[in-house]
Amino acid sequence: MKLQQAELREVALPLVAPFRTALGTQEHRNSLLVKVTTADGAVGWGECVADDDPTYSAEYLAGAREVVRQFLLPRLSRAPELTAALVPELLRPVRGNPMAKTAIEMAVLDAELRTAGISLAQYFGATRTELAVGVSVGITDTVDELISAVDGYLRAGYARIKLKIEPGWDIEPLRAIRETFGPDIALQVDANTAYGPADQPHLRRLDAYGLTLIEQPFAPDDLLSHTRLAARMDTPICLDESITSARDAATAIRQEACSIVNIKPGRVGGYLEARRIHDLCLANGVPVWCGGMLETGLGRAANLALAALPGFTLPGDISASARYYTRDITAPFVLHDGRLTVPTRPGIGVLPDPDALQAATTSTELLTL
Repeated sequence: MKLQQAELREVALPLVAPFRTALGTQEHRNSLLVKVTTADGAVGWGECVADDDPTYSAEYLAGAREVVRQFLLPRLSRAPELTAALVPELLRPVRGNPMAKTAIEMAVLDAELRTAGISLAQYFGATRTELAVGVSVGITDTVDELISAVDGYLRAGYARIKLKIEPGWDIEPLRAIRETFGPDIALQVDANTAYGPADQPHLRRLDAYGLTLIEQPFAPDDLLSHTRLAARMDTPICLDESITSARDAATAIRQEACSIVNIKPGRVGGYLEARRIHDLCLANGVPVWCGGMLETGLGRAANLALAALPGFTLPGDISASARYYTRDITAPFVLHDGRLTVPTRPGIGVLPDPDALQAATTSTELLTL
């Protein structure tokens, strides 16, 4: 396979409601889509999930676009024969920028599998055709608003509720949710690195609420604090921002900094690395689940294929399209009995709807490779 052309397209999708975490508030989602066309006419789509600002990680959307344009695509265009399996090695000399690399790898993988007539789920070795999924609930202005939001998601059929927390918004909302909905709903929390080592005694109070896990309470590079907290809590510790590769996952598991891992392909540099992390965790008896980055239907489809692997035993943050968008750029993913269907068509299994894509587009750039 030889790349002939690439299109960089930025889209903007308003969220159905503001989404607030410890890192800030989003009211819309800007995303970079990468479309590649091969010399044989095959087309593949990828999505870069970097945020506008370098808050979740050092990567940000405008920078990711420049890296894709100036450094990543040229490296692939020089390859005499390109396959998705070669992409990580070809891009390795460019340090960092995992979300930009993921978009490129996803596009090449999509084109390759469409040509072969193989779905991404089949390529990964998926064992399920539909998945129970969870939903991430942002920080709200009042506890009453939170209760109303959670009630709506439970009525919709979501299998697990994840609450975003931060200092000053943790004990009270958890108590209210448990008192309102009882002890049986699957409930977990995500701190997005909002706490420090001195907060460990406070975080231990969360044990009282029967949580599935607490996600990333401390800074990404502070494995020691996670290890110490894990030794003192009954609630399992899950790592997100700390895991950027299979090597990171192995280190965290070895140091007992976590007993659950959140896998986000964009954070780890691609779907192939995400599968390696899955395989590592499965071999070590560590459950994994698929996190979300407010993906459009393109990224959502690829995440569903990944999350259909056997080690993904916990509901992920993939959610239905309507959780975030009134109009997605693909046909919407719809929840049925708390489950989403894994795409089975070749490649990632979906294509953008031309009208929806055009309506969301804010810029395009065509590159000859």
